[in-house]
Amino acid sequence: MILFTIPLLSLLWAVSRAHTLTWSECFIPAEKQALVDDLQDVMESSVTPSSYPNPSILIAMNLVGAHNVEAQKLLTKIILSTNPKDLTIGQLALSIMALTSSCQDPGNRLSILKNKMEEWKSLNPQDPHTVFYGPSLGLLALCQKNQEDTLKLAVRFSKMLLANVSPFNMDTGAMATLALTCVSNMVSEDLNDEYNQLFGSALTSIMENISRRIEDNGLIGGSYSTGLAMQALTVQAEENWNCQKTMETVLSEIEQNRFDNPMAISQILPSLKGKTYLDVPHVICSTDQEERQTLQEHPSPFSPSASNITVIYTINNQLRGVEQTFKETEVVSVEKGSFLLVVLEEAQRKNSKFKFDSKMTSWGLYITAINNIYEVENHRTYWQFLSGNTPLDQGVSYYIPHDKEHITANFTQY
Repeated sequence: MILFTIPLLSLLWAVSRAHTLTWSECFIPAEKQALVDDLQDVMESSVTPSSYPNPSILIAMNLVGAHNVEAQKLLTKIILSTNPKDLTIGQLALSIMALTSSCQDPGNRLSILKNKMEEWKSLNPQDPHTVFYGPSLGLLALCQKNQEDTLKLAVRFSKMLLANVSPFNMDTGAMATLALTCVSNMVSEDLNDEYNQLFGSALTSIMENISRRIEDNGLIGGSYSTGLAMQALTVQAEENWNCQKTMETVLSEIEQNRFDNPMAISQILPSLKGKTYLDVPHVICSTDQEERQTLQEHPSPFSPSASNITVIYTINNQLRGVEQTFKETEVVSVEKGSFLLVVLEEAQRKNSKFKFDSKMTSWGLYITAINNIYEVENHRTYWQFLSGNTPLDQGVSYYIPHDKEHITANFTQY
């Protein structure tokens, strides 16, 4: 017997669950369809033999229907060749869903994921809310494969999630919504069922947090969280959400090249086409998919001119306990339209203190160290980039600074 106290509101959620959840009345205007097709082409063109093995891109391609079948096959092959033992819970879960949506056998990845999920735990209620993101993916992947003990893992996950008191994170909340919606569909709809009450309580709390973050223009927690948030609002049939307003704002941002990062595209594209990660097990694989031919190369999201701009770049470490503190500034000149990465490279060329290290991730290049000060996950330290006092919402390989902008790389803790 599972013992816990559940608020009455979760019972109301259980009642609503008796109704079929459908995609909100929301559509892409005909005159904007080419814009979305071009966006998909940008995402698919990022797949090369040396690509980062990004399962999120393959999931998006399979959910909406790939334009470039060769890129789809190549990425599937790359993901199949990845050693699952080297992956985190989230990466492993995404690879399983990517292969499932490609009608490929995930092999021993499921047993490895299950073991990792059984070992995972959040010991401190003050852990960052983001620690639940990977396990949310793990729970979703196991649920979609009807793995034994999924309900047991979901109960433990839900209790830890409800106990967490850290600030809400939109991406984590959206993914947890998808996972718990999947799990709740595995159990009886009996209102007295304690599984339903627990999952309903967690979902109610999450959806209240998501709903509070719907902005007047329709974005949900910012541009790059909107895609996953749309999925959550869709599967939980949020009546007060104006999906069409969200759609219109996202399309406007696409026109402004806000979604030029392939990972960002992979998260918004399914939502634009009315799909969610819950659709992964239902993808129908076709051996004779018709490839959409792109008649011309997709243009670069910007056209750099020959003129240069000046960027003020500061690196700052004032954390106590770190071997050295410093605050250094370099003024660098780069070609107009250059990405921030070019600024970092130019500063490094001018001054050895600006030397940096990086690693490739699904979101692009990630800076792991500057001036020999490395992030340490156990210490929750990392390099945060800001424009003035505002944190950047794009990585260094996608953000384009403007003339006389002051960029700061600040070593900080989360």
